[in-house]
Amino acid sequence: MLRRAAALLPAVLFLSLSTGPAQAAGYRYWSFWDRDGDRWTYATEGPATARPSDGDVQGFRFAVSANSKDAAQPRGAADFDVICARTPAQDGRKRVALVIDFGTAADAPSGETPPARRAVCASVDPDATTAEALAAVAEPLRYDTNALLCAISGYPEKGCGEQVSGDGEKNASKDKKDVSGDKKDASGETAGGQDDGGPSLGLLAGGAAVAVLGAAAIWQTRRRRHG
Repeated sequence: MLRRAAALLPAVLFLSLSTGPAQAAGYRYWSFWDRDGDRWTYATEGPATARPSDGDVQGFRFAVSANSKDAAQPRGAADFDVICARTPAQDGRKRVALVIDFGTAADAPSGETPPARRAVCASVDPDATTAEALAAVAEPLRYDTNALLCAISGYPEKGCGEQVSGDGEKNASKDKKDVSGDKKDASGETAGGQDDGGPSLGLLAGGAAVAVLGAAAIWQTRRRRHG
């Protein structure tokens, strides 16, 4: 039976990998960026662990994108001297310029309107992370249980990293739970149902694979004991 279960596993895994994403346009989420000279580069680590230096410029953009290669960048000017002109340097503090782009109406969740873009200067402790700098100037923040940044200044009100289909409808979610202010965040995926929030076919298929192998292992153990 163990061999039969192993033989079934590739088919089950193929089913789990081939369902859902084919019709997806991408995920609706906050992307995180570093300013390198006159251009934006997608950050290589999350805001919870990144520790910017005094004079750095970092950005956040809310949009729908499939991956980091096609992610929408923060818009508008991003000059440190302009953004932090009214925030004087202080001993024992560092200044970080943050560009917060709430995106377009086309990328907004249903029933929500994106706020205007903001460029703010955070004055924080020298060892502060980007997340701490953001919290100093753009509360309330909302995170999910995997530390995915769900909301900046309360936008969006609900949801976190939803997968959306080609026509813009919500198709699944990186975290199905209703994320509120008490959840901490930063980047994980949990597939959800198209309309009712139930598990996706891919998730069920993955669970079926685990169940099949588990049953086979139990059967094999009992066989050895009674053999």
